[in-house]
Amino acid sequence: MYTHETEIRVRYADTDKMGFAYYGNYPKYYEIARVEGFRALGFPYKEMEIGGVGMPVLSMNVKYHGPARYDDLLMVKLIIPEMPRARMKFLYEIRNEEGKLINTGETVLAFMNMETGRPVKMPLRMEESISPFFKD
Repeated sequence: MYTHETEIRVRYADTDKMGFAYYGNYPKYYEIARVEGFRALGFPYKEMEIGGVGMPVLSMNVKYHGPARYDDLLMVKLIIPEMPRARMKFLYEIRNEEGKLINTGETVLAFMNMETGRPVKMPLRMEESISPFFKD
């Protein structure tokens, strides 16, 4: 299993009239966590795209446990629970500054050849970066 944590501050522009982080921002928080998780692995997402591989989202589930508010510092924990192949599952846990769980989510993304739109295997360099986290 691979995990990585990313801090995100709720900006004023991210809030609704009630002062809560707008519900539609949580997928953006997930994306930030994925990109930073890849960067921490030593394989930035940008490098994958330069190599012609993209990762479209196939599915997403979101569960709201409590609100985030303007200026809250959120900790987004990214979890990759299983060794990816042609698809990659991501789990997310978002906690506020007090450590209270306010959101959980899951996304499944696929590796895709950006030129043809066809599924491909995970890039070899990414496999080399992530496989040590899934050794028995």
